[in-house]
Amino acid sequence: MSGHCDLCAAPGGVVVWQEPGWRIVRVIDADFPAYYRVIVDSHVVEFTDLSEAAQLRCMALVTLVERHLRQHVAPTKVNLAALGNVIPHIHWHVVARFDWDSHFPQPIWGLRQREVAPDATSRLAISLTELDATLTAAIAAAS
Repeated sequence: MSGHCDLCAAPGGVVVWQEPGWRIVRVIDADFPAYYRVIVDSHVVEFTDLSEAAQLRCMALVTLVERHLRQHVAPTKVNLAALGNVIPHIHWHVVARFDWDSHFPQPIWGLRQREVAPDATSRLAISLTELDATLTAAIAAAS
């Protein structure tokens, strides 16, 4: 690896769950409070660089986070993305999207469509602390 990797140097958000090789973090983003990342702990650039078992584990974790968001915050849509253009380190974005959010229907990296009041976090059906705790419990139950 040449250069600095943000996901090797720092957690990448609030660590909600981890096991050897993996972590799930909640990204701190006022516009998108129910935004998680599934991150491979080792520096791997492409999904196909993972072993088949690691690929399956990764997708199981992404699926679990998506299912959890759908159950607990009832988003209009869940966005999944694994781009790696800015941070070339395998990580999946799992983002609950709502028709009222600041960018909907544009991607979260697109143009803001509206101001949101009250703030996005207060519009969720569950607090972020509860959402994180129930996600941690769901992953433990599935493991």
